[in-house]
Amino acid sequence: MSPNESDNTPDALGLPPAQIGFASARTPHASDYDDVYFSSDDGLAESAHVFIAGNDLDRRWADWPDQRAFVVAETGLGTGRNLLLAWHRFIQVAPPGTRLHLVSIEKHPLRRDDVERIWAAWPAWTDYAKRLCDVWPAPVRGVHRRRLDDRVTVDLIFDDVLAGLACFDGRADAWFLDGFAPARNPRMWQPAVFEAVAAASRPGATFATYSCAGAVRRGLDAAGFDCAKRPGFGRKRDMLVGRRPSADQPSVDPRRVHRPWFTPPCPGPARHIAVVGAGIAGAATAEALARRGCRVQVFDPQGVAGGASGNSQAALYVRPSAAADPRTRFYLSALDYTLAWLARVDPGRLLWSDCGLLQLALNAKEATRQSRCVERLALPTELLQPLDADTAAERAGATLSSAVRGALYYPQAGWVRPDALCQALLENAGASLYQTAVTALEPQAHGWRLETADGALGHADQVVLACGSAASALSDDLGHFEAVRGQVSLFDTRHAMGRQTPRAVVCGRGYVAPPLGDQLAVGASFRPEASHDQPRPQEDRDNLAMLAETLPELGATLAERPSASRVGWRCVSPDRLPCVGPVPDRDAWRRDYAELALDANRVAELPGAMRPGLWVSTAHGAQGMVSAPLAAELLASSICDEPRPLAADLVDAVHPGRRLIRALVRGR
Repeated sequence: MSPNESDNTPDALGLPPAQIGFASARTPHASDYDDVYFSSDDGLAESAHVFIAGNDLDRRWADWPDQRAFVVAETGLGTGRNLLLAWHRFIQVAPPGTRLHLVSIEKHPLRRDDVERIWAAWPAWTDYAKRLCDVWPAPVRGVHRRRLDDRVTVDLIFDDVLAGLACFDGRADAWFLDGFAPARNPRMWQPAVFEAVAAASRPGATFATYSCAGAVRRGLDAAGFDCAKRPGFGRKRDMLVGRRPSADQPSVDPRRVHRPWFTPPCPGPARHIAVVGAGIAGAATAEALARRGCRVQVFDPQGVAGGASGNSQAALYVRPSAAADPRTRFYLSALDYTLAWLARVDPGRLLWSDCGLLQLALNAKEATRQSRCVERLALPTELLQPLDADTAAERAGATLSSAVRGALYYPQAGWVRPDALCQALLENAGASLYQTAVTALEPQAHGWRLETADGALGHADQVVLACGSAASALSDDLGHFEAVRGQVSLFDTRHAMGRQTPRAVVCGRGYVAPPLGDQLAVGASFRPEASHDQPRPQEDRDNLAMLAETLPELGATLAERPSASRVGWRCVSPDRLPCVGPVPDRDAWRRDYAELALDANRVAELPGAMRPGLWVSTAHGAQGMVSAPLAAELLASSICDEPRPLAADLVDAVHPGRRLIRALVRGR
């Protein structure tokens, strides 16, 4: 696909990779812009002079006093040269325990093979370049969060510069304004870009750029930066640096003037966090917070993974629509993050498998939907492949039903052991686990008072509710969430033909995963109206019938009754997106935004009032194993005053206050 074809397809999420050539072994050339990626004199020395020294980063990093990460953002990723240099210098000069957060925007990301080839010419950088290449994402629009080491995180934002800046939901301490020369790529040097950079800057933030063009300086001056010329590098006489004045921030984030209710709350103390819930949502949140130096206590009367997260296997399953709507983009972002996160948490793949996942089309309507999805989203084949029925059977390693019309294949997806994963996450976090229910929360002048079922009292700086539909009982502001009953059936495979058990996860109306030991997990029922906690034989029969729809020969070899069954409850929201973020003050929102009932465009310029230090991660539904890890990273980033790991509009799409706004607009 050419760049122009991608730009003219509004639902396309896949991006065309950069087309490069080589003027010399150390000078890659961008064919699309007829420009080099960096100076032929010495690209690394140029970066050090312009971006590291130009932002005075050695001194600032050496003196960095904050618990939060120092944030560096750049407007052109290119080969990753600036990113690798910043990472290397930070580790050299910053005190132990400090953290760096890098953000880089790129419209045409390089192929991983090209990045490896480029950095092979710089053997001194082999270790750093290899770690970057190991986590290099597929070329898909949006935010891709990766950890480079225990102290350094990077958000690779793949999109046009203005769209990428709109995605960036955070504030930078320093900017690398890079990119091809203004004459070759004027879109990266327009006033709207400089205004967006200023809006995403902290007071006192700096920038540096090699360009001293008059339009660049005037644009940055107009955006509010105090600019100055400095000696340039090599044959370039001048470069430009600047600082944003240390003035107070506006109460409403300027990037959210049309939806001020979603303005992130001011950060509070984050030394001690209480997490209510020890399923995958709570355990992943505890791990994400502990990585940032927080002390975490976890409360759950059922112990670790006592609810739906206690299943022995869960599918890494998403079902994108044929349009790039918020739900599709959120779950694709969640799958991208969760796969990279699992590879870091469990590199030996003891608790998960990327065996691949098949989403079968069992009728003509679903086959048409899948075809439209492939065509319109234009995702790279390393993420999603359309298959005919015969090829799908080959990938499954088992005979499929004659009703199968084709399939979508996710080569990197698979299954997870959520019960064991939750236990491992809490152990890695060093979290204290209390097997008791939190029965009441009371706000204090500093933090929250917790009361538990055994009569104990506790205190935390902040509280995260990750307890499914029970979150509503601890906060009236959240409203009601539906709890849906699901039953998984476990069958003994010793009586099944080994050649018929699948080697990939196979999904139709239900799912079946490859065997774990001698057990085959088949699920799951979906009963919104049910309230019974015990397994039901009829639901086991229903699960077996769903299996027979996709793998009839396997279904015929299994015993009629499973060796075990397990019931779990999934919390769902009306729009089938999770509920993740700060808990709104419902009464304040009803008062502050009452005029929305009269005119949905009448927006009060007030940030949304939140319950200070109270957060929620719930309503993950049947895809919680995919969404919960990203939700945890989102909460931990917000609590610790870091950039969010999602595009800003998707952060707002899962915000707990969205239901209040919809109700107000509808006059309810």
